[in-house]
Amino acid sequence: MRPTNEEQDKKGARVRFPPPLIFIICMLLGFALQYSLPMKISASWDSIYLGGALMLLALLCVLYLSRVFNRLNTHIEPWKPTSRIISTGLYGYSRNPIYVAFAVFTIGTGLMVNSLWVMVSFLPASIAVYLVAIKKEEVYLEHKFGEEYLNYKEKVRRWF
Repeated sequence: MRPTNEEQDKKGARVRFPPPLIFIICMLLGFALQYSLPMKISASWDSIYLGGALMLLALLCVLYLSRVFNRLNTHIEPWKPTSRIISTGLYGYSRNPIYVAFAVFTIGTGLMVNSLWVMVSFLPASIAVYLVAIKKEEVYLEHKFGEEYLNYKEKVRRWF
């Protein structure tokens, strides 16, 4: 017997691994590479301040977006069902502003700790998040919202 749409929706996009952990794991690998094969960016205070500013901006973005999800009574977690497509605010510029914020946080961390390895760890993390989460989210949203999501997808870029 095939599950109903309602039963399928209870599982959301079926993302099995939390995307923030992917970024954290990649940053930790960047720190490990930095320890074993150092690649510094620069030793200036400017990069430290810029890194801190990027990290703060990313954190504020995620906090703001979590409040948006809460206010609109839908789930931020990709393994839970969503009740609507958010297409305004930051979602009017990127279909994945939270993942963009995670990438910006990673870049900021790399600048702040003066590590090229940590800074570029956002690249494999972003690819992994695409494969682990975004592809499943897009299929789920297209199946659930149909034409509404396809129109949104046509107007707004995935990343930025």
